Amino acid sequence: MFDLDASLPAELVPLSWLIGVWEGTGVISYRIGDTVREHEFGQRMSFSHDGLPHLNYTSYTWLLDERNTPLVTEAGYWRLSRPARENDPGPGMLPGLGERPYATAEEVETLRNARGAFDVEVSMVHPGGVSELYVGEVAGPRIDLQTDAVMRSSSAKEYSAATRLYGLVDGHLLWAWDIAALGQDLRTHASGRLARAD
Repeated sequence: MFDLDASLPAELVPLSWLIGVWEGTGVISYRIGDTVREHEFGQRMSFSHDGLPHLNYTSYTWLLDERNTPLVTEAGYWRLSRPARENDPGPGMLPGLGERPYATAEEVETLRNARGAFDVEVSMVHPGGVSELYVGEVAGPRIDLQTDAVMRSSSAKEYSAATRLYGLVDGHLLWAWDIAALGQDLRTHASGRLARAD
């Protein structure tokens, strides 16, 4: 159980169950040819908001070995997918014209798709030169995402597509991540189970 922050923008209510700090463990299992690379890891994931209609996201992972070796980090933004309006800020630092749109629950309800869920967009950046744009939907305590675009720097490892699934189950954040990388098709990669830490 958590309290809904009164300063939370109405557009974030469908994603509000993510807000907080989550900690736990998970497993990496990725097949490359005849070899399966398997490891256990620890993770700390955080979702916060700054008064704007998106969630700020960070994730830090480490191998569960004798040294708790740092593994990977990622950062990004989660938001409902909708057309930009003149009263939205941007591009750049240009302020919006007039009151912000979708400021009430009634206005946010108009964003439901034909399945009764909300379309979402998630952008994630990895320090290894990969940026991902995910699209998908949030339906209650479940989020399904798939990459719409992957950008890689010339020095990044080969990585072409991914899907992610997040769900709130018995008070825990469960997630699964499938990737197409290193010449492989889309396949199981990692999953985790996190408990609310803050």
